Amino acid sequence: MVRANSERFTRRRRLCFIWLSVSPAAGRICSISSTASRTVRLLECPSRVISNNPGAFALERAKKAGIEAVCVSPKEFETRDAFHKALVDCVKEAEPDLVVLAGFLVAIPPEMIRAFPNRIINIHPSLIPSFCGKGFYGIHVHERVLGRGVKVTGATVHFVDEGMDSGPIILQKAVEIQEGDTPEVLQKRVMEQAEWKILPEAIGLIAAGRVCVEGNVTHILPKGT
Repeated sequence: MVRANSERFTRRRRLCFIWLSVSPAAGRICSISSTASRTVRLLECPSRVISNNPGAFALERAKKAGIEAVCVSPKEFETRDAFHKALVDCVKEAEPDLVVLAGFLVAIPPEMIRAFPNRIINIHPSLIPSFCGKGFYGIHVHERVLGRGVKVTGATVHFVDEGMDSGPIILQKAVEIQEGDTPEVLQKRVMEQAEWKILPEAIGLIAAGRVCVEGNVTHILPKGT
């Protein structure tokens, strides 16, 4: 088993967040950062928030919190490859121990995944492997959930690999579907009851050296091990 990032967190304690403004989760950046910081004293060095939208609320809120905020917009580059290189360079420049994707809907280039193995995590608004993969993002996930008539949904934090929502699962939390739910109502409940809880918890577990990866399976170690 490989313990995810524990040595790097002990030595450096840097955290790089990647957010995109269109996600409602973007408004939670400061509270999630604060929660993780209180848990394991993560933020001795400034975090970096990266968005592909110059008008992202996440960038504004990060600046107010004293966190470095950077925009890398694909519109500024002639090719997708050039954008990918700039994005990877921006992340590498921050020397992060952990890259956190939350609402970042742009495909992560393979070169970034290879540069940060088991150091990129994502939050997905369903219980993977249900309602995930190509086309399952944002409100579309909740539309499909309600259209299928399932009674329980939730959220998943997982490591990012070169597949689509296929990396090792770190944490999941279930949320009940209620009669009369709309996609918007369900989205809000999943965020409040699951996403906003398990994302900072996962960051804290990784930072404390309690997450081990064995193949495509993670193991959460007891405290003090």
